[in-house]
Amino acid sequence: MKKIKNKRLITSYISIVIIMSIVLFLFGFFGVFVISSSSIANSFKENFSISIFFKENAKQIEVSELQNQLLMSDYLEKLTYVSKENAVLIMKEEYGEDFIKDLGYNPLVNSIDINLKSKYVETIKIDSISEIIKTNKYVDEIVYDKNLITLINENIKKVSFWLVPSIIIFLLITFLIINSSIRLSIYSNRQLIKTMQLVGATKSFIRKPFLKTNALLSIISSLFSISLLLSMLYYLDINLNFFNSIELNTIFSLCSTIILLGFVISYISTYFATQNILKIKADQLDI
Repeated sequence: MKKIKNKRLITSYISIVIIMSIVLFLFGFFGVFVISSSSIANSFKENFSISIFFKENAKQIEVSELQNQLLMSDYLEKLTYVSKENAVLIMKEEYGEDFIKDLGYNPLVNSIDINLKSKYVETIKIDSISEIIKTNKYVDEIVYDKNLITLINENIKKVSFWLVPSIIIFLLITFLIINSSIRLSIYSNRQLIKTMQLVGATKSFIRKPFLKTNALLSIISSLFSISLLLSMLYYLDINLNFFNSIELNTIFSLCSTIILLGFVISYISTYFATQNILKIKADQLDI
């Protein structure tokens, strides 16, 4: 009988570890999706280019002055100077035509392409920045695709709108699944719990070994889920350069969250599961 009980106990522990590992892995996978979607959106915004064209008579010292102003600003992510000569080469690569031969001169002007930090990539903010840049008399015009900016921000808002409720629902599902598996495990030990209570053991004394055991199982499950998650991320990085769109400290924070979440859910579920059994009278317990 003792061997049978030990086998059942081990089977119960293995079941808890498997269930918790799968659920925490799915939570981590969902977390990666949430984090990467935000990082990808920011990266996409920061790749959006704004072109500043100079007047034909703009002096090189004036161009350098504006470059220095932009480099010292809070909103700049990247700056590229494009001379009129380089602009001709770019046009040739894109359209494959040497229009200078037909015109007899180079109609293009010197320009600067800038990329803003993601939080500044909004129509109102770009217009405000453009007005400041246009105060320089040697700047001819500033060109960017307003429709594309509007489309990007609208789509990001739609995704963001559904993220919070999705996270809450997924957290609830995670809690319910882990809670159910732990409650079933503890309920299978109801005889032991009731016997300890009848011989005078305090509630905290009875509860303590269950809290320790399930806390340990939660840590083991978390480590398994993190191993699976990191393996998946490694595969994604090999094939898609995933870590280019997400910071490593963010991954570390997500792994820490998985461990903490597993521990907290395990502790809460164990506490209330044992508490419910302790409240039941011995003659009312279905043994």
